[in-house]
Order: sequence, then C-alpha cells, then structure tokens
Amino acid sequence: MSPRRPPRRVLIIVENLPVPFDRRVWLEATALRDAGYEVTVICPKMKNYTASHEVLEGIEVFRHPLPLEGDSGAFGFLVEYSIAFFWELVLAWRVFLTKGFDILHACNPPDNIFLIALTFRPFGVKFVFDQHDINPELYIAKYGKKGPLYYVLCALERLTFATAHLVISTNQSYRQIALTRGRKHPDRVHIVRSAPDITKFRPVEPDPALKEGRPYMVSYVGVMGKQEGIDLLLDAVRIIVLEKGRTDILFVLIGSGPEHPHMERYARAIGVADHVRFTGRIPDADLLRYLSTADVCVNPDRVNEMNDKSTMNKIMEYMAVGKPIVQFEMTEGRFSAQEASLYARPNDPRDFAEKILELLADPERRAQMGAYGRQRMERELDWRFSREALVKAYQSLDTL
Repeated sequence: MSPRRPPRRVLIIVENLPVPFDRRVWLEATALRDAGYEVTVICPKMKNYTASHEVLEGIEVFRHPLPLEGDSGAFGFLVEYSIAFFWELVLAWRVFLTKGFDILHACNPPDNIFLIALTFRPFGVKFVFDQHDINPELYIAKYGKKGPLYYVLCALERLTFATAHLVISTNQSYRQIALTRGRKHPDRVHIVRSAPDITKFRPVEPDPALKEGRPYMVSYVGVMGKQEGIDLLLDAVRIIVLEKGRTDILFVLIGSGPEHPHMERYARAIGVADHVRFTGRIPDADLLRYLSTADVCVNPDRVNEMNDKSTMNKIMEYMAVGKPIVQFEMTEGRFSAQEASLYARPNDPRDFAEKILELLADPERRAQMGAYGRQRMERELDWRFSREALVKAYQSLDTL
C-alpha cells in the first residue's frame, strides 16, 4: 500500500481585517481545514484581536501591527499597505521556513500580495488570488477621480491576475473582470460567493427593549466609509423624521470605519441624532439580536461602478435572518436579494425614505419578503454552496 499523502498546506494572507472577525476568510479557512488542508493565516491586529500568534480550531494565526484606522487619504493607504506588506513578507517566510506551505492564498485589498507569492514560486508554491474588491473602482469610489495612484492600482491588478494560478471571484461581475481585464482562462476562474453560514447566522428571539420604547426599528450593519452612503441614509432619516414627522422609528447603525465619527457629527448637524444609534462594532450575538428585532434592514451603498459589481455581505446577513431590505438599484444587489428587497432610485434619499415607510406600513409584505430572503439563502446562497465551490476550485489546482 502506498503511503498516505500528507495534507496540502495553505497560507492565507488577508490585510484589511483580522480573523476570525473577517467572516468570509474564516469560513474559507475552516472549509479548507475540513477538506484536509493544513491552514495558516496571516492577518492584521485590530481591537479585540491583538494576539501575535494563536491556534484557533486547528488553524494557526499570525497577526501583525497595522496603523490605526482613520481617514488619511491616499498617503495613509500607502503607509498602511507598506507596513502590512513588510510584515506579511516577514511572516510568510517565517511560516515557510518552519512548517512550509504549498499554496499561497491572497485576499485583496490591496493587490500587491502577488509580489510575496513570486518569492516562493521557485519552490513550487502555487498562487491563488481571492478577489474581494475591485481596487481601481474602489479608488474612484473613495476619491472621485483617476489620480496617478489609480493607474498604479490598475497595473497591480493586471500583474496579480497574470501571476495567479487560480482566481476566486465573489460573483459573476467579478468573474467577468477576471476574464476580460485579467485575461484569465475560464477554467482558472471560480465563483465562491460570500455568504454567512445560516446554521449559525440565523434569527434569534427579538428583544423589544432594543427599540427604546418605539414601535419600529430600521437597522444597518457594515463598514462606514464614503462609498457606503451613510450620509444618504441619514438624509433619508431627516426626511422621515423632520418632514414626515415620524418619531416612532429608531434607526440603528451597526459597524465602524473612517466615516463613523463624521457621520455621528452629521446626524447631530441635521437634527436627527435623537433618532439614530451608532453602536460601533459589536459581537455576533448582539448583532443577531439587533437584526432579529429590526422591522426593516437597509443598504444605502452609493450607486457607482464599484458597488454595482460587488456582492455586499450585509445583504446576505439581512436575508439570513429573514428581514425585508431597502437598497438602491444595483446589479449585484438585485441578483442577491431579488424579491427580498425594494429598490430605490440611485442615490436618491427621498425615494429611499419612501421605500422604508412603504414597508413599515405593510407588515404582511415585510413578512413575505423576509421569508423569501431566508428561503433563498437556504436553497441557493448559504455558505455550504460556497464551501463546495471553494473545495472544487482548490481541487483544480492539482491539474495545473
């Protein structure tokens, strides 16, 4: 009998969030572990995730320092990416020299991790590019123009595609970019959609106390950056509260990001602070209590080329807990939610406000939309389908 083949060894590098807080990366890591791979992760340190090294559920995690989150413009991103790149390179070589790896799995942003992968190519290490964001479009969404850094990002993206043995795309729009801009062969591009594990991310008993005595709650969860459109949501709140006189609704905004302090100030400036709660980042157990209590969940992401082509985790999470959604009309947002959502005119806070009020006035419709979203997750979009796609993609590496 031939000796049993040892597990393939995978190093995952992610720069923008730590694990296990980054739900997609953690689900990928555990899925690969369960498929027989030995998995190591390199990620940044952030609040509540400050250990430099630990083993979680059989997965070894190395964390490195990163500048504090803030809104310091393009220069700040260059500093952040440079520091992260240094630590990623150092830690990757530490892992390679102590335990080795056969596959380097890079999660963007940024698109510079291919440079680290190239240093291991002479040793037969294969490079998997897991495209979480389309960075040229993200740059325009943040800064509203094509500056010199935009063209650098385009070049880095092309080089990442060119050096990748395998590309993982989060949806069909991203896959099309890999096939066209990236010039990848279709057999080397696999869709692995972002989705929660609905056996764990599921409705819990609502907590009426979270509404603070008001009949209705509208909830948002996610990052708070410029492209997330939190200002558009607050403009909609102003219309609902000050123009429509609806003081019976509590708006709860869950999450953080560079725009978080600015949006708290903006809420005070436009006179709606008494009707809005900013919770910051909260544990999953608290998140599920808020979402399960909400009557409507919202996605105010600005309509732009970046958001139009991106699958938003918040949409999948709203559907997983069976909540009706209001969002602006966008390609991937509609594909994900379909009949679980109402779609407002692009970047129009007045129409967004009207759609929220339309749903609050119709509890039967809310229940039907929420049930549709939960069923869509169960039948088509749950993480178990993405897990199968990920393992299948990895198996294709054996033929390359």
